Amino acid sequence: MLNKYLKKISYSLNVETRQIVALQKLFDNQATIPFIARYRKEATGNLDEIQIQEIKTQLAYFDELEKRKSYILSVIREQEQLTPELEKKIETETNADKLEDLFLPFKPQRKTRATKAIDAGLKPLAEKIMAQKHPVSQKDYQKYECEAFPTTEDVRKGVIDIIADTIATNPEMRDHLRQFYWETGILQSKLRKKDIDAGKYENYTNYAEPIKRLKMHRALAVFRGEKEEILTVSIGIDEQVIVQKLKKRFLNGYGTTQNIITEAIEDGLKRLIHPALENETLKKLKEKADKEAIKLFAGNLKQLLMAPPTGEKRIMAIDPGYRTGCKVVCLDAQGNLLHNETIFPHAPQKDTKRAIKKIQSLTDAYHPDYIAIGNGTASKETERFIKKIKFTKDIEVFMVNEDGASVYSASKTAREEFPQYDVTVRGAISIGRRLLDPLAELIKIDPKSIGVGQYQHDVNQTELKKELDNTVFQCVNEVGVNLNTASYHLLAYVSGLSETQAKNIVTYRKEHGKFKNRLELQKVKRLGPKAFEQSAGFLRIRDGENPLDNTAVHPESYKMVGTIADLKRMKTEDLINQEISLSSDEKQKLINDGWGIYTLEDILQELKQPGRDPRGKASVFTFNQQIQNIEDLKEGLRVPGVVTNITDFGAFIDIGIKQNGLLHISEIANEYVAHPSQKLHINDQLILRIKSVDIERGRIQLSLKDAKNE
Repeated sequence: MLNKYLKKISYSLNVETRQIVALQKLFDNQATIPFIARYRKEATGNLDEIQIQEIKTQLAYFDELEKRKSYILSVIREQEQLTPELEKKIETETNADKLEDLFLPFKPQRKTRATKAIDAGLKPLAEKIMAQKHPVSQKDYQKYECEAFPTTEDVRKGVIDIIADTIATNPEMRDHLRQFYWETGILQSKLRKKDIDAGKYENYTNYAEPIKRLKMHRALAVFRGEKEEILTVSIGIDEQVIVQKLKKRFLNGYGTTQNIITEAIEDGLKRLIHPALENETLKKLKEKADKEAIKLFAGNLKQLLMAPPTGEKRIMAIDPGYRTGCKVVCLDAQGNLLHNETIFPHAPQKDTKRAIKKIQSLTDAYHPDYIAIGNGTASKETERFIKKIKFTKDIEVFMVNEDGASVYSASKTAREEFPQYDVTVRGAISIGRRLLDPLAELIKIDPKSIGVGQYQHDVNQTELKKELDNTVFQCVNEVGVNLNTASYHLLAYVSGLSETQAKNIVTYRKEHGKFKNRLELQKVKRLGPKAFEQSAGFLRIRDGENPLDNTAVHPESYKMVGTIADLKRMKTEDLINQEISLSSDEKQKLINDGWGIYTLEDILQELKQPGRDPRGKASVFTFNQQIQNIEDLKEGLRVPGVVTNITDFGAFIDIGIKQNGLLHISEIANEYVAHPSQKLHINDQLILRIKSVDIERGRIQLSLKDAKNE
């Protein structure tokens, strides 16, 4: 199969055929994309993860295409209608839509008006008329009168049905019209019934926009309105232009035959072609809108997962509340729970003095480096309360996004981790751990609960889950995982490891203590050579027997590092944190020994910055303490804010009150911005200007123009 499509993939993705062949072999050998991108650069010619994923997608597409071809050929062969010419067309087709066009005339289907006429023997007359070489008289129709078509008018209508079906299933014309629909079609929506309240779909009750200029978030809004049975959706098209195209293609005669074919063209367009191509265009539009929304969601998720951690620091975490109090937990530097407490600094209890004493005693006992406060209900009041307390040392206070914390606290994962604690304590623990290491904590939560998507419940759920899982997988392997502290949930996302193998690693740790070196992984139950090969480079061991075990250097390359140490007359451990310079002769010796230049360059970079965390370090952000609610906002006021979600039309900004503000795409910069993601990222800290405030509707419009951001 591969050879047939090599040139096609090579041309479309601008890669060499040898790279595709190499990747196919690696995929067949169960290699993961992170492993290939990092440790098989010589084989792939240094393809990155995005290129590898694109090639993998293309390979899967053509694999499915081959399976479909096999089925189509078998069906047509059984009908005894497979000609050498048709077989060649099917075998050489590389477009799935065009393949279905070739199959359409032969597709097993229910009885139609055309098949009824064909079964009654009217096809020869239809073919004679389609040939347009001889005029057709009343006597010609009379010859075909039968029980199913007793009159000449019935015969005439039956013939038109056959011709209309022939025109509608013509592969070349159908593909041409498909492109015409996509290039000139208009997405239209109207209110389903006059007495329906349009609500949030008011802008789409008499809506029309060319597909070529359509923003995909508007398409998703229209499709959602249709799903909720508020809107009807259609594709507008210039039917007269299509009629002329069909006439030009199928008319070459005169007189009566031309009249009949013209009638068949008009009937076929209205009854067969337009409904089919309208549905196909709407489906294609929905797929495109889904794809863009999923891509945006995945990009937002990656930015959230890759948010800077504090590192191994002691944390006091607070889940704020009014009536039920604020849940306080103290965590050690690894995120283990040391203590939990409930305080009531706010109304109705307002037991402030006791709450202050309790916080002070907890900080004295557990020495937290940071305090994490969830950004939900009562967060601003809790932040002000904490900042008024005098501590024996400086403790930085962080506001932590708690989206999804309640989902985690009630989950099976949370029950497994903290079976003896209720959901409120688990939620506070999750808030603290998010500050400690966002990636390790957020992977336990369904990404759809984190709040960084757009129309996430309307897109293809299978494709959404696949893309989000892949995003988590990429992030975990880009950062690397501490083998001796990671939960099995985190380990399960490591290249080459299954959930069962991840659990077995944790079990081994409990039974034998910390891993001393990476090779010890091979002692873990059901973790064979392939899993070790794929996972070892992404697992880190701090303070282990071999300093290379705390780097991204793969065990298979330790021998190369040993050779480098010999060349430099140094010990291996002395290479760590050193910028190693190799002469041309030294590099050539390593290459002659069988080591690749890409691997060599990666190892030298890793030795220079061993185990470097690509996420950076967390920084404190403070909202305007004078702003407590939307009534405190005034037009023109400059406020600090944090990007919480990026959409096609702008970004939502947390400015420290209940309502998020909207930064519309037109207000991001003075120059043209094609998409908000070009300028903004999740968790960006900004200074914004209040453009307008609608207190009644709870809406805040923000601007970055003239807001003096550095």
